[in-house]
Amino acid sequence: MLHQLSIKNYATVDQLEIELQPGMSVITGETGAGKSIILGALGLTLGDRADKTVVRSGASKTDICAEFDTSRIEEAKSWLEEHDLESDDSSICILRRVVNVDGRSKGYINGSAVTMANLKELGEMLLDIHSQHEHQSLLQRNTQQKLLDEFAINKKLREQLSSTYKQWQQNFHELDELSKQSEEFSAQTQLLSYQLSELDELNLGEKEVSALEAEFKQLNSADETLAGVGTALSICQENEEQSVLSLMHSAVGALRELPNKTDRIDSIISLLESSEIQLSEAVSDLRSLQDEFEANPERLEQINQRLSELHSLARKHKVKPDELFNVIEDLRKQLSRFQNSDEELEKLEANDKLLRQQFVTIAKEVSKKRTSGAKKLAQQINEQLEQLGMPHARLEVHLTAKENNKPSPYGLETIEFLVSTNPGQDAKPLIKIASGGELSRISLAIQVITAQTSQIPSLVFDEVDVGIGGGVAKVVGELLRKLGKRTQILCVTHQAQVAGQSNHHFFVSKNSENTSTLTQIEQLSNDAVIKEIARMLGGDDYSEESLAHAEQMVASN
Repeated sequence: MLHQLSIKNYATVDQLEIELQPGMSVITGETGAGKSIILGALGLTLGDRADKTVVRSGASKTDICAEFDTSRIEEAKSWLEEHDLESDDSSICILRRVVNVDGRSKGYINGSAVTMANLKELGEMLLDIHSQHEHQSLLQRNTQQKLLDEFAINKKLREQLSSTYKQWQQNFHELDELSKQSEEFSAQTQLLSYQLSELDELNLGEKEVSALEAEFKQLNSADETLAGVGTALSICQENEEQSVLSLMHSAVGALRELPNKTDRIDSIISLLESSEIQLSEAVSDLRSLQDEFEANPERLEQINQRLSELHSLARKHKVKPDELFNVIEDLRKQLSRFQNSDEELEKLEANDKLLRQQFVTIAKEVSKKRTSGAKKLAQQINEQLEQLGMPHARLEVHLTAKENNKPSPYGLETIEFLVSTNPGQDAKPLIKIASGGELSRISLAIQVITAQTSQIPSLVFDEVDVGIGGGVAKVVGELLRKLGKRTQILCVTHQAQVAGQSNHHFFVSKNSENTSTLTQIEQLSNDAVIKEIARMLGGDDYSEESLAHAEQMVASN
């Protein structure tokens, strides 16, 4: 339900806020007062096109916010969750539109920037504007199909159709992809087998490349290593008079012979003794290394040849040598998948057949319900059209069977509402009805019948009373009030008979001062409502009779 509409700097509006309630609300005012401005602003929050002309003169931007209660709109709540656009209060959704003076426009849902397509998609779940302009979802076939299905088919059966279609679609996608690939599998299998055979001949270990490279570096520098070890041994111990070890031993001895050793000297002696022990251990390790280490030209050549072979294959596969082991594992997985593809293909084909059968069974039941429901829906709508002053209009709910039984989101047929407005005239699609007034009344008739099952929580009717009057206008008002018991209604009207049926009444006025024109809106109290309806009946110079008539119209509700 639409809770609040806030408008800043739009056309002749400086700033205004409208708080709306459940039931039927009407907007009235003198011709040219700006009633259409309210709906135009609301349309912008639902993704209508905008340009810089909507920005009020002297302002830098237009800013419009519409706040909705989505607590009972499961479709909208799911959409917001799917797009990660929920608000902190999960029952509230705020649509915002900002249009700059240069014509650039931005849309927001719960404070997050979104595309106009997002606004339109979500907006269609929250509110439907019926006018002579753009927002007429009833003209869309998918809306017509949805209304018929909600009228004629229980929710469980609709969900079964949707669920089975989605399962089939996922399976079909996998089957299609695998079928396309199967033609290439033979060549791919042959290539993979050859590549694996070539790599398997290497008998490559997982960490072999890094181990070989480390050993290669060690052997390649064997002479330099042995020479360095020998030099280190000579310096540390082998020269008995000038070796590091002997000099350190002498230093320790000299300090020990001091007659008056302080704590600091004792500490130094301890450090030198510790160093002497460590140096002795280092010398021992150097000798062990010297004894164990030897140059091995033959092993070095073997490693060199092995690494050359590995580098060559790595270049062929466009990877680093140490990545070859992973290449082998990947190739094995690919080959296994290709070799098992026939079995997987058979499984997907069997599942496709089963899901198609399940879909057709459910879809036939849906078709049966649609056929029966289409007649009932058309009959009830035509009865309403007669009450709305269109006795010769006839609506047909046309079902067209698809050429094949391939599963689709909508079942085995397409739905379209066809209308004939004059005797002898062929029924045409609803979208081709030329008269805005006729279209509004047809839409009203459809909504009255489908409101109890429709999921759209708020309906806006812009001048549904065009071209009617008297008793028909009273019927329109009664129907709107009746519809307001099930869904929120906002109606712009020129007819007192329609306005007199409202639960809530808003009055739009326009004030001109110097070069500035401002549009304002206010909610009328009981006495003000009677005066406004009297004005609609008899003009600004309303009489006691028109006041009495207006009071009678309001009191009869």
